[in-house]
Amino acid sequence: MSEAALLRAEGLHRSFQMGRGALTVLRECSLSVAAGEFVAIMGKSGCGKSTLLHVLGALDVPQRGQVWFERTPTFSTAQPRPQRSQFDDSFSGVERRMVELRRRAFGFVFQFYHLLPELNVLENVLLARMVGCSLFAWPGARAAANRDTHEILDRVGLAGRLSHRPAELSGGERQRVAIARALVHRPRVLFADEPTGNLDAETGSSILALLRGLHRDGQTIVMVTHDSGVAACADRVCELRDGAIASARV
Repeated sequence: MSEAALLRAEGLHRSFQMGRGALTVLRECSLSVAAGEFVAIMGKSGCGKSTLLHVLGALDVPQRGQVWFERTPTFSTAQPRPQRSQFDDSFSGVERRMVELRRRAFGFVFQFYHLLPELNVLENVLLARMVGCSLFAWPGARAAANRDTHEILDRVGLAGRLSHRPAELSGGERQRVAIARALVHRPRVLFADEPTGNLDAETGSSILALLRGLHRDGQTIVMVTHDSGVAACADRVCELRDGAIASARV
């Protein structure tokens, strides 16, 4: 395993049961990402890009293979792994590590914003900080969380929209809220799944400019897209073909 890799996947295999058969979307898929790198994963619709992103971010579990973050494995060593969680899984060390990675080390931005419609902009972003705190720790952490939430919303250009609910925002503004929510806990890796796929060209360009600015400040980003123009903003472009990374270009 590369000493320089912040995030590394080796031999990932993921299939889904489709009626009587199985659909395999990842086949011995391997990828490494260095700290501070911006990597784009390209591929046609349905090729497994989102599945790969979900596995890298500990949102999904591969049947075989492993992902390392900071040289520590994410998943259990049992292979093939069961795909249905059991009650006692929530008490396992592996499951607790996956939860902590999602809470503290990883941030996620999706094509569809997944904002809570009853909460305003400030509350949607602040909620991501609340998730990482216990009920008893929150009173002491609230002031810092509020400060960080205001700072990141200012960074993404939404300082004047804090009290607005998602229905009162444009698509680009909703995506900026989603990006702020993903960044408010200062993740080591930002995962972006087709972040401009639901936006017009002009709005999408502004979101890409925001991602490039974050990258210049040192943010590690892994993004999936089917659009070569979107992928061009990354340091490195990898192609997912037949379930594996087929090629990479700078």
